[in-house]
Amino acid sequence: MKKGNKFLVYGAFFTIVLFFVFTNASAKMVVKFGHVAPPFHGQSVGVEHFAKFVMEKTNGEVEVRTYPMGQLGGERSMAEQVQSGSLQLAAITSAVMSNFVPQASLIPLPFVFPDRRTAYAVLDSEIREKLFSYFPAKGFMPLGFTENEFRDLTNSKRPIRKPSDLKGLKIRLMESPVYIDTFKQMGVNPVPMPFPEVYNALQQGVIDGQDNPLYTSVLMKFTEVNKYVTITHHILTECFIIANLDWWNSLPARIQKIMREAAYQVEIVNRGHTLRDMLSMSVMSKKDPKTGKVKPGPSIYAVARKQKVQIIELTPAEREAFKKAMTPVYSKYRSVIGADLFDAFMAKIKEVNKYAK
Repeated sequence: MKKGNKFLVYGAFFTIVLFFVFTNASAKMVVKFGHVAPPFHGQSVGVEHFAKFVMEKTNGEVEVRTYPMGQLGGERSMAEQVQSGSLQLAAITSAVMSNFVPQASLIPLPFVFPDRRTAYAVLDSEIREKLFSYFPAKGFMPLGFTENEFRDLTNSKRPIRKPSDLKGLKIRLMESPVYIDTFKQMGVNPVPMPFPEVYNALQQGVIDGQDNPLYTSVLMKFTEVNKYVTITHHILTECFIIANLDWWNSLPARIQKIMREAAYQVEIVNRGHTLRDMLSMSVMSKKDPKTGKVKPGPSIYAVARKQKVQIIELTPAEREAFKKAMTPVYSKYRSVIGADLFDAFMAKIKEVNKYAK
């Protein structure tokens, strides 16, 4: 082959290679997924699994980039971003979602779930699809759930054993009507605030306390400045995985299917991680470099007590007193949510617990 012809052949070859490189690069879809959970938390682990699953199942065609710890803003801001289309995916707590979809207030109703078993049975039933049906009209496509934990109370002022003990305290709450109504019912001065701002507000005395699971409170170092913890388990923090509706509808059916499968995987991974943490009640587990075995860190209770935190665990009678105080809240939200959905939800909880002791 003549030298000139050889250059022409090589040139044509590299042109074809570059064409495929740039074509494939431009075809790759990059998706942003925001949430507020810290690293090592079950929700973060679940979201990372979502990203890996989608990448593998699409053979790299779709890359999901995750943004934990409120890097893209507070939950309300991220929900607005998803609604407007500037963010594709987010995991937003049901309480915050109730600002956009009032029916989402169903899940964070206080003291309705006696335990996690009940919550899962209800959320995995026909109630899920009934609840999800309200989202598209608001510009969201719900794909599934992530979760945090049952929420507890921390404060810097005094032990809390009954609703009246909360009177006058400034408690940080999520920006949610149902949370605000719940704590106002107990005489609290609610202070809605994005999650990333809580530690500084506690440290500076802007607020007296906050409601988050003890596990989260220890991870986020809230117990360094709040020395009273009450294990109320008043609300289970479930988070909707939401997608922008127009963006979702623009996706090929096969990509939608993969993302739905990924969301289902998130629930398994997130719940399993949470259950593991609850059984061991440990934080900051580490892998031994020599044996490869995971060594659990100190228990959540041990870490809190080392910080000189007083932990109050409610008796059944004390917890029931809190639940009875919520009667006006239930009445109000039956109207907000709609009697049909509210009654179906409460009936399902009763059905699940019919034979439970």
